[in-house]
Amino acid sequence: MGTKHSVAALLMCSTLACHAVQPIDLGGFANSASLAIKAATLTDAEVVDLANKSCAELDNQNNIAAPGSKYAKRLAAALKPLNMSKFNGKQLDAKVYLVSDVNAFAMDNGCIRVFAGLMDMMNDDEIRAVVGHEIGHVLLGHSKKSMQTAYSLQAARTAAGAASTTAATLSQSDLGDLGQKFIQAQFSQTQETAADDQSYGILYKEKLSRKGLVTLFQKLATLDNSGHSMFSSHPSSPDRAQHIQARIDKDG
Repeated sequence: MGTKHSVAALLMCSTLACHAVQPIDLGGFANSASLAIKAATLTDAEVVDLANKSCAELDNQNNIAAPGSKYAKRLAAALKPLNMSKFNGKQLDAKVYLVSDVNAFAMDNGCIRVFAGLMDMMNDDEIRAVVGHEIGHVLLGHSKKSMQTAYSLQAARTAAGAASTTAATLSQSDLGDLGQKFIQAQFSQTQETAADDQSYGILYKEKLSRKGLVTLFQKLATLDNSGHSMFSSHPSSPDRAQHIQARIDKDG
């Protein structure tokens, strides 16, 4: 899903053990062709490293619901039935950003951020459906591609500004900007539908209600006509609800 405002991305260091990765040196990538090659060839470990570092910076800039708060406790309770440690071998870490945006994100380092505005709008079945959708983007490789795109954009700007140096690494500010570019990147309609189906599969496997994946889109349909970029690349919410309902009717 996209973002309602240009606020902090869903990025935070996970409890997942990551391979040690050296800081990415931008000195050798001062032209767009080299940057495109580097971005396209970022390894899984490098993508996780970028996510960990940019998440840490973005989390420092934003208000996260405290562990004992109503938002944190509700999210933990809603997601417990998902048994998330099973997904792709990653221990997922979910927290709430105390912002009014109706949004959520997941990253390759295993972290999930759900915005308070979305939680205020959704019931627990719908929140599980949203998180399943975001996990789907990770499992399908969509999130990695978005990070590669964000990296190429951020690295190009940084390298251009550091033309007089022989090497440049991403600063804290750059990492924050990288996160912003990640959340501004949009998934295609095909990717969104595939992530919907992944969420359906996750809920089905865990024998959880899939109806929340239908009512979620029915609620989002009320925002579809806002002209907001959150929906500009998405299939229409009514179509998505109908697609999932058809699967429920078929599978029982």
